[in-house]
Amino acid sequence: MDAGLLSAIGAAIVWGVYIFVLKRSFSGYPPAGLTVLINASAIAWFLPVTLATNDLSPDGTGGVVRAAAGVDPAAVAVVAVTAVATAAAFVLFLRAIESGDVSYVTPINKVVPMFVLPLEVLLLGEVLAPIQVAGVVVATAAVYVANYEPGSLLAPLVSAVHSRPAQLALVSAACYAVADLGKRVALQELAIPGTLWVPLLLTGAGLVLLPAAIRNPPTVTRSDAPKFVAGGALVALGEHLTTVAFAALPASVASPVINTQAIVAVMLGGIVLGERYFRVRLVAALLAVVGVGMIAL
Repeated sequence: MDAGLLSAIGAAIVWGVYIFVLKRSFSGYPPAGLTVLINASAIAWFLPVTLATNDLSPDGTGGVVRAAAGVDPAAVAVVAVTAVATAAAFVLFLRAIESGDVSYVTPINKVVPMFVLPLEVLLLGEVLAPIQVAGVVVATAAVYVANYEPGSLLAPLVSAVHSRPAQLALVSAACYAVADLGKRVALQELAIPGTLWVPLLLTGAGLVLLPAAIRNPPTVTRSDAPKFVAGGALVALGEHLTTVAFAALPASVASPVINTQAIVAVMLGGIVLGERYFRVRLVAALLAVVGVGMIAL
């Protein structure tokens, strides 16, 4: 098993735990302010890695200085679009889990590859195989099952249309898909160093959300400060593993594997938090994994 796939699996575990931690420990914080603070913590954790692996010498021979001197407008645009999409996706997801169960929202939000593959077909010339079309159908079925509650078979359709958490989760998934494509282009086509990409992405997303965070600043108590330190560590590790995966794999392979984080989040939400309809939502998460796995074939 190559390093890219192992990193994708590791990222899925880390992000699944992170989703659970967000719901359990940070539910009272405004989304923008929470994102800015956690990103700042993650940058502090990751900065030593960036400094150790990128030459910052001022003589013009350092990797960062050299990259800045020959900056490509296309690279700037990709970083900006990816940062905006990441920030939007994360805030939308936070709002979704604030108003809905983790085990309800996460399977819906984690059908990101359902959006990634069509975008790759349109923008990067990927060929859509029949098995991948079937995977999109299965992933869509997972959205239906995630909305199911005992009663009429049509109830999930009504719920999906009228449920605010479901709507937010789907829009968030589309934004994450744009971000995933941006990561693939930045790390492969543009060859941005991975240890430089992580702080660039976190800083960009934080800057996008900074005005909203200033308008509605979070109040961090002394007892909550360690949570932000721990949350930042999870984000730093998750982004690093995600970056390694997207640098080595196609987006249509990395994204489905990483989004199996839904299984981790659903298991923790059902077992630890006792959220209702756990078995139904677990089936939905499993269907989502099967669907995205078919998409990756």
